[in-house]
Amino acid sequence: MNATARDPVICNDWHPVAGCIDLPIGRVHSTVLLDTPIAVARRDEQTYLVWLDPEHRCRHHMPLDAAIIGPTLPATLRYGHLWTSIDEPRHPLFSLPEADEAGRRPCHPGSIGVHTGGLRAIENFLDLAHFPFVHTGILGAEPYTEVLDYTVTINDANEVVATECRFVQPQAALNATGAAEIHYIYRVPRPYTAILYKTCPLQPERFDVIALFVQPVTETRCIAHQWICILDSSSSEAALRQFQLTIFGQDKPILENHREKRLPLDPRAEMPVRADATSSAYRRWLAGLGVRYGTISASQQ
Repeated sequence: MNATARDPVICNDWHPVAGCIDLPIGRVHSTVLLDTPIAVARRDEQTYLVWLDPEHRCRHHMPLDAAIIGPTLPATLRYGHLWTSIDEPRHPLFSLPEADEAGRRPCHPGSIGVHTGGLRAIENFLDLAHFPFVHTGILGAEPYTEVLDYTVTINDANEVVATECRFVQPQAALNATGAAEIHYIYRVPRPYTAILYKTCPLQPERFDVIALFVQPVTETRCIAHQWICILDSSSSEAALRQFQLTIFGQDKPILENHREKRLPLDPRAEMPVRADATSSAYRRWLAGLGVRYGTISASQQ
């Protein structure tokens, strides 16, 4: 069964398909979204195209004037990425006001293919407990392994929000000068999007913003598009990218070692502990939305 027939919730949603810096003017980039081959191109500084490419006729970065343009899809440019929808989007793209704040540095560290379902990638992004063991010396370290109590709610916009998250981190950001207790807020506005607000080392009264925009290629493969919008005026662009890619590079083998690439929604499938409150809320929220693509229902266990 194709994705459109299986899950209208996901197929009528916005999804990222490329970082803007990865789309040279006048070239075509082929990719896959929800098992559907598509092509994307940048005609000029302001004009982007996305179209269905069922025969994968377009080759990676071939000239646009040589491409056969099929039925076009919706396209919008926001948060350093090109977004599209397989069907007509049922709602606007989520809001991220910090993207327009003066003094912030937006940066697209990179897009990484991962052999796991996109919902698994989002859930991993929400997990505090893995910091000391996967990101040792950067986002966590022993003996600071305890996940302190925090609060998870569904806000008025029907988004999963985790607040009062705290963790001692040796190097919370590239411009951090030492270990500190970092405060986190997690926000999940859409199934394949997660946003993290964390204490800025040099401006503790404000938050850096780190987002993960996941492109579901198939139910068991995804592309993780990273985007940051931070309060760092001194670090080079290359250093910022390398820092974020190092962290995700540590996550990638963990994600790919999951035996089941799709995400179980039955609460009995993978028994949670207290530290998994955000994950549990995320799975319940997905079930409530009626998300089926990339999931395992109770009847499939």
